[in-house]
Amino acid sequence: MYQELFASFNKLNILIIGDVMMDAYLWGKVDRISPEAPVPVVSVNKKESRLGGAANVALNIKALGSKPIICSVIGDDKEGIELLNLFKESDIDAESLVKIVNRKTTVKTRVIAQNQQILRIDAETDVEINKNESNLVLNKFRLILEQQKVDAIIFQDYDKGLITPYLIDEVTKSARAKNIPIIVDPKKKNFLSYHHVDVFKPNLKELKEGLKVDFDPKNLVELKKNVASLKNTINAKSVLLTLSELGVYAVDKNEERLTPAHIRTIADVSGAGDTVISVVAACIAAGTDIFVAAKLGNLAGGLVCEKVGVVPIDKDLLLQEAIKSEII
Repeated sequence: MYQELFASFNKLNILIIGDVMMDAYLWGKVDRISPEAPVPVVSVNKKESRLGGAANVALNIKALGSKPIICSVIGDDKEGIELLNLFKESDIDAESLVKIVNRKTTVKTRVIAQNQQILRIDAETDVEINKNESNLVLNKFRLILEQQKVDAIIFQDYDKGLITPYLIDEVTKSARAKNIPIIVDPKKKNFLSYHHVDVFKPNLKELKEGLKVDFDPKNLVELKKNVASLKNTINAKSVLLTLSELGVYAVDKNEERLTPAHIRTIADVSGAGDTVISVVAACIAAGTDIFVAAKLGNLAGGLVCEKVGVVPIDKDLLLQEAIKSEII
């Protein structure tokens, strides 16, 4: 079953609608404190730029063997040009990116020394795109649906302004008309704007902020109550709640399961959520239920946490670990 499922990923086209960004890295070492202020001085020996945010989801989808189709906005700036070049280098089609004048392309710069992140600098805007700009994105989206087979749609929301209630409603209507499953990785601003989706995948912090509640996730009664409340509020087919070291909790119409996390040596949690949503979307598009998707996504998220920086999943390693763990 493992090999057949993973082989089926190669036939999938998965559309990602979300905030793309560039992850920049300054790698170096610290061997002294600045005489100007009580801060470490990093001697930089390597600089690197990678695809980040929804673009990292596209990388993960590609790493799984599926074809990623990315739909987003970038700024009309040099960072936007660099981001387009990164898409080209990664052999990911960026035709459906809309360039917006006077908008800043999001760049997150991480300073890493001795294999540990010591600082992050964000250059970005989170202003919502206006209706005209949304319609430019929707035109690209509708063209994709006309010209290509789409097996699943991922909303990858980072609250950077691309995704609005208007955009969500229009995309959801078109997807439901074509029976395309929708998988959502939400953020705070639009948390309750996603209705009738197939999989809604918040983490614990997002769930608490979105529902304005606080509870101990180890209290299963409270956990189940709040997830049920969320599921009913947005009429989702299934909810997949990621709980970091506690694992994942999945619920659909008839069943619920808590899957413990796999014990890992954590080097960096950056990008783990991108990997989880990618694996879950591929599984759902391939026809598995939410519980198989949750187990594989949970396993994949743990694997990428062993790497420093935002990196996509290794498909062969994931398959080996899935067989070893007997999770399906």
